[in-house]
Amino acid sequence: MAMDRLFQLMKEKNASDMFFAVNSPVHIKINGNLIPINQQKLEPENIHALLAEIATPEQMDELAATNELNMGVSVPNLGRFRLSAFKQRGTISAVFRFVPATIPLLADLQLPPVLADLIMEKRGLLLLVGSTGSGKSTTIASMLDHRNELRSGHILTLEDPIEYLFRNKKSIVNQREIGSDAKDFYTALRNSMRQAPDCILIGEIRDKETMAAALAYAQSGHLVLATLHANNSYNALNRIISFYPIENRAALLQDLSSTVKAIVSQRLVRSINGGTRSAAVEVMVNTRYIADLIEKGEIGQIKEAMEKSMSPGSQSFEQALLKLVQDGLVSQDEALANADSATNLLWLLNNGPDSKLAKADEPEAKAAPSSEASFTEFTLNT
Repeated sequence: MAMDRLFQLMKEKNASDMFFAVNSPVHIKINGNLIPINQQKLEPENIHALLAEIATPEQMDELAATNELNMGVSVPNLGRFRLSAFKQRGTISAVFRFVPATIPLLADLQLPPVLADLIMEKRGLLLLVGSTGSGKSTTIASMLDHRNELRSGHILTLEDPIEYLFRNKKSIVNQREIGSDAKDFYTALRNSMRQAPDCILIGEIRDKETMAAALAYAQSGHLVLATLHANNSYNALNRIISFYPIENRAALLQDLSSTVKAIVSQRLVRSINGGTRSAAVEVMVNTRYIADLIEKGEIGQIKEAMEKSMSPGSQSFEQALLKLVQDGLVSQDEALANADSATNLLWLLNNGPDSKLAKADEPEAKAAPSSEASFTEFTLNT
């Protein structure tokens, strides 16, 4: 089948995403760069035929009725693929995300060591935030599997759709997919206490009801992990606050100040070699001072508090990017392009203990390798 060949191609090229759109060739994303696999433009019937290879008739009916389809696809010996199909300008488009079959070890991802400590907490709320494609899912899976390796208990995940598949190790891991195993996040959360979890993953917090449930479970002695679409920790807090009416915000801020363990924000930055990307990770550890700022609603002061924090593991994006530059993994220009404050990062680069890493001395960033030529013989028969 054509889809099998496309999935195999994604794995061979280490592509993170694949895109179908009418009047355009199939594109795959490699290290953040979008590349057409050939010059064959897709027609509406091509996309329909490709999706029909992996979706059931009922799922195709759902797509026709609602103009949306979100599902996971398991391919033996390859891994899982997350599909989001949707209608745009009257025709169907689709995006696939590749989820490798093996969950990477937390130690192999070169993430801040504090993440290994945070995932072993007994209770509290741990938020992981970032844009789509920032590596949140991989980081969360690695953190959960780290806990699975080391601590007995019950890990319950609520995902839309399920991405990485866990094996029971010291813990029992139950994974529920929204839509097929549960109606929605709120319904699944409402029933989760009957399932005696020690650790709960909420795939995404999208509304006040889900946020309120996450806080309640974290306050009642469970470790709750959740994702949120936000650029950094203080934007995440502001988004949570925006879920609530003004008259409820004082109580919310008090709950957040006492319940949040940390907010981890992640971005993938193109490495100097051009062939990989490195994770820049901001970690807001909820110290007593930061908790006080949250309770008072002084969210704008959190960034400065993080930069000055002596708490082990706490770091801003600028501090994370500075280390990547100092370690020779990321160019100065790339780091500045991904900083929340290019001015602050430039000051750190010029005034820090390793400020000898001037722009003129840094290795020249290589262009990302083009794989376009290797796709010229790839033809789809649908």
